[in-house]
Amino acid sequence: MRTTDLLTMGEVARRSGLAPSALRYYEREGLIVATRTAGNQRRYQRSVLRRIAFIRAARSIGLHLDEVAQALDQLPGGRTPNLDDWARLSQSWRGRLNEQIDALVALRDGLESCIGCGCLSLKTCALSNPGDAAASYGPGAAFLPEALHREPHADDPEHQPPRRE
Repeated sequence: MRTTDLLTMGEVARRSGLAPSALRYYEREGLIVATRTAGNQRRYQRSVLRRIAFIRAARSIGLHLDEVAQALDQLPGGRTPNLDDWARLSQSWRGRLNEQIDALVALRDGLESCIGCGCLSLKTCALSNPGDAAASYGPGAAFLPEALHREPHADDPEHQPPRRE
């Protein structure tokens, strides 16, 4: 392989839209692979851009990174997913997508009577949360449809929990 076929971390970050910290995280998790120069700088094969696009598409439908890793592990030799791979792998995600679509439609249709926040912090919502009863349900948007809940992965740089002040 020629060195001109390799991309720097900055080039991959710019072209993929991911922060370098996310690229390092994906590498640590085994989702992407980099080689190192004599000066210990990362270099990526151009095909990593397609692999990152696959990861981002899977994340956009709500998959956790461990689920993405399982899907990528099904590919022979860790190769980059192609169109046939995406069609095969995404087949098992159709049910999840349909649940999310149904939940979004219900949320959209209920927006006229409520702001759809799930009464996460409102203490005086007479419609869904009189007397802040939702506080007893624990953290998060208690009334958000289950299909729209996206639990953050502990180390996922894309979905860090909010910082407590």
